[in-house]
Amino acid sequence: MLKKLYNWSSSWTGTIVIVLSIIFFVAQAFVIPSGSMKNTLLIGDMLFVKKFTYGIPTPRIPWLEVKVLPDFNDNGHLITGDGPSRGDIVVFRYPKEETIHYVKRCVAVGGDIVALQDKHLFLHPHEGNEFVKKNYEGYHVTEVDGKLFVMDPYKKDHPGVHNDPTITRNATPFRQLFDMNPIKIPENEYFMMGDNRDHSNDSRFWGTVPYKYIVGTPWFIYFSWDKNYEVRWDRVFRTVKSLEEEMEGKELEINHEKGIY
Repeated sequence: MLKKLYNWSSSWTGTIVIVLSIIFFVAQAFVIPSGSMKNTLLIGDMLFVKKFTYGIPTPRIPWLEVKVLPDFNDNGHLITGDGPSRGDIVVFRYPKEETIHYVKRCVAVGGDIVALQDKHLFLHPHEGNEFVKKNYEGYHVTEVDGKLFVMDPYKKDHPGVHNDPTITRNATPFRQLFDMNPIKIPENEYFMMGDNRDHSNDSRFWGTVPYKYIVGTPWFIYFSWDKNYEVRWDRVFRTVKSLEEEMEGKELEINHEKGIY
């Protein structure tokens, strides 16, 4: 039986079935195309995305984006799981064009309230004030209408999160980068933002991401090169967590491109 299985797996049919099964249910390769997640993820980072973290998305043939199975659960997932948590880096389908994949950080989940003031992100978790007091000690917390809001809740643990000081109110037409009235995130939806805050096309511009568009989370970088095609060996086979630990306490040099990407 093992010999038959080996022979089948060595055939073209077996190889295709195995590769597609891995892509459908386990991991899929993605390339970071833009700088919206600098310096956590860089342009030219090639990574495997773990597709079973938040459930199993309804399988699609790569590149063709053709669904192999119907959406039985009407939520974009063959097997439903828990959605992203606050702070997770998430690969998802762009809600305005689901054949395009985006990579951003989840900054709020269903029931949370978020707002922006002078580029600062304010978060009121849906668990309430006692949750804030217990879990955000040492953060700047402010009270508005009886609710406690945490200011910039992700910069402390994720050193890649930053703003571009050259982007001022007079230097850009994008008002969304500076201020946003408080909004409550709908259930089973997520507010996504890029770590390169002033150069990221994200939920500030086009809204929240429903669970049905969630694909997975970065697993590890299997290869990386810069715009000159020079290999970044120090990033190969690294996880996001290990890269963030290495950035801790360091002065990061960031050359920003113009615009939102």
